[in-house]
Amino acid sequence: MRIRLRIDLGYAGTRYAGWAIQPVHRTVQGELEVALAVALRLDRSEVRTIVAGRTDAGVHAVAQVCHLNLPEGMELSARAQAELSTRVQGALGSSGIVIHRIGVAPEGFDARFSPLWRSYRYRICDATSFRNPLFQNFTLKSPYNLDGDAMNTLGRELSGLHDWASFCKPRVGATTIRELMHYSWERDAEGVLVATVTADAFCHSMVRSLVGAAVSVGRGKISVEEAIRMRDAKKRSSLFPTMPAQGLALIHVEYPPDSELLARAELTRNRRNADPD
Repeated sequence: MRIRLRIDLGYAGTRYAGWAIQPVHRTVQGELEVALAVALRLDRSEVRTIVAGRTDAGVHAVAQVCHLNLPEGMELSARAQAELSTRVQGALGSSGIVIHRIGVAPEGFDARFSPLWRSYRYRICDATSFRNPLFQNFTLKSPYNLDGDAMNTLGRELSGLHDWASFCKPRVGATTIRELMHYSWERDAEGVLVATVTADAFCHSMVRSLVGAAVSVGRGKISVEEAIRMRDAKKRSSLFPTMPAQGLALIHVEYPPDSELLARAELTRNRRNADPD
């Protein structure tokens, strides 16, 4: 029986072309898998991680999760398990990737299919915000004064189980039906607008498109009602932008209790094909 490892990590996405391995560009998955191979003394071909959510180029993560199946028959002593996080972190060097924890995953755990929900944060420094240089690589600068109340109204109205084709870059054979569980905006102590966006899962570019719609509403370019009509049209629109990756970070992935992991993974694998509208 193979041992499956759960890996909790974070990273500054600025220097990476996203999570997923690419032939030429530097990626988080590529860097992590090289470090895992070194720490575990495995051939690079024996290391393949599965992630909770594949972040795009430039997107950050505070709390990402992935898993790795060790080769058949490979075992780890208690000491090796205890030292693994430190060994992987050492192999990563100054990559901007931080290992929070590595441990043996409970039975039924699947980093991609077991989550109940994922949560992202997006930061915007608008014309009224204090510009803190410590956070400039993680905050989008906007020259406009944005109406946070209108953006919050949009978040409430958009929430629910819907087809998000208007807010996604389609992937062949992939569904765009998702449950947007929470979408809100608030200003922090420095006046920066911070969005929290939570869903059972996200399709490609969905969060950045949701933020783009909110910015258009906050500027008064479109109304909340127009944004809702665009969602229900289920096709891409040029009335709101897909926002840059700079301000976006994955902040949490929620899993059920260990006893429910397998059932959740099996449920998630069933394609979302019911039209809720």
